[in-house]
Amino acid sequence: MTRYIFVTGGVMSGVGKGVATASIGKILQSKGFRVSAVKIDPYVNVDAGTMNPLEHGEIFVTDDGTESDQDLGNYERFLGQSFSQVNYMTTGRVYDSVIRRERNLEYGGKCVEVVPHIPEEVISRIKKAAKQDKADFVVIEVGGTVGEYQNMLFLEAARMMKIESPKRVLFVMVSYLPVPPNLGEMKTKPTQNAVRTLNAAGIQPDIIIARATQAVDEPRKRKISVSCNVAPECVISAPDVGSIYEIPINFEKERLGEQILKKFGARPLKRDMKEWTSLVGTIHSVKEPVRVGIVGKYFETGDFTLMDSYLSVIEAIKHAAWAAKRKPEITWLSAEKYEKDAGAAAELKSFDGIIVPGGFGNRGVEGKIQAIRFCRENGIPYFGLCFGLQLAVIEFARHVCGLKNANSAELAKKKDIEAVIDVMPDQAGLLREKKYGGTMRLGAYSCRVAEGTIAFKAYAKKEVSERHRHRYEVNNEYRKLLEKHGMVFSGINPERDLVEIGELRGHPFFLGTQFHPELKSRPLEPHPLFLEFIRACVKNKKPE
Repeated sequence: MTRYIFVTGGVMSGVGKGVATASIGKILQSKGFRVSAVKIDPYVNVDAGTMNPLEHGEIFVTDDGTESDQDLGNYERFLGQSFSQVNYMTTGRVYDSVIRRERNLEYGGKCVEVVPHIPEEVISRIKKAAKQDKADFVVIEVGGTVGEYQNMLFLEAARMMKIESPKRVLFVMVSYLPVPPNLGEMKTKPTQNAVRTLNAAGIQPDIIIARATQAVDEPRKRKISVSCNVAPECVISAPDVGSIYEIPINFEKERLGEQILKKFGARPLKRDMKEWTSLVGTIHSVKEPVRVGIVGKYFETGDFTLMDSYLSVIEAIKHAAWAAKRKPEITWLSAEKYEKDAGAAAELKSFDGIIVPGGFGNRGVEGKIQAIRFCRENGIPYFGLCFGLQLAVIEFARHVCGLKNANSAELAKKKDIEAVIDVMPDQAGLLREKKYGGTMRLGAYSCRVAEGTIAFKAYAKKEVSERHRHRYEVNNEYRKLLEKHGMVFSGINPERDLVEIGELRGHPFFLGTQFHPELKSRPLEPHPLFLEFIRACVKNKKPE
């Protein structure tokens, strides 16, 4: 009998519902239960693929090619398991499904209405995830904040599930407790109001996770308990932490798992957080830094730096650094700076390694190419991810192979360039028809790895599976020329003979992937290529 835990947010967005959901799942998993997680996004978008990463954050891709919210990445990293399209839904996806069913007469001629048919579709999807993942518990994160019009139908679905199975549904609210600087006192009123708003939707939270800059004291817990109708022990303190991986440990100190199982009348099957506790110990104990620069463009938004655009890349660097017993120090480097001043790329010498992550469009491209050239010519470990591989090929073609007009068909008209990077034939047809959403080369594809290469040293296996999200590829017409001048294509997709990995011999580490290895990195299982990159960075380490 699957149990369902709904996680909602109060007061403001960005309080950590995603990591709270992942942490609850991790705690239950550590107690011997099978866990699934579902993210509900209240957007009319069918998926996250068409959203601007500066506005929405990273688009996470699953093995089956679902373009989802970045929270699904946190679920995978914390739980160490892969999810699929059944673990992600949006308003657009739910409505689309209901409309299709109505068109197919699957409602038997009934008048199809927003209520109850939309909430019923939501419930059906949640139960499908439970069945597919054979879960004892499903933790469902409802995006947005209570009181927003957009998520009301999802709350209605949660309320209906509670009526249907009162002993198998539990509600957790993650709410923010501000400490106004001029007052110097933690305020509970916003959380009280958020709970009343949730009550107005017919839902009473069973547990309140109290997010704040510091630990919530007992007087505040009692106040929330009395005002919000929850037991004092069910008010869980969740102060800011240095690493999100500390959160499950902190929740366990507050006995969150015990309270959840108590409310369901269940007992733990085992208790095992040893590996996770050891990981947190490593995070706290590592002192010697490894300095990695990320050259990108999706992080400058006004006066702020939005790291969420490259969330999986950041986490993959951390996982590998901790495994190498190093403290990761990540610096954001603007590609446009090198575009305006090629000499500025000299600052890359102060880093142990450089990454150029994925991206689209012309902005900052020439600056990234300048950075890649500097890394190649100066022996600085370089790791290119998707677009980072394509730009490395362009740079090599221009400055080593002598193709001065080498470029990507994405960035310039094909007739004006040597298209060493070209659109895939099937993708060209989709672009002509303006079919953009969910049509890229998405999800997991196989890659055959050549022995005697950096890639093979990292993987130690001849074939791997990696996740993709792109429309453009290395043009096979130029492969022989590129190889003649020293580029090694160490990873090839066997089904379509497409380049998956390119690298250079005689360099400390110069490697690019057409896929996104960061999407499969886990804190307890760092991705092999990131681990090999960090090892090269450690060897290349600059003196303090």
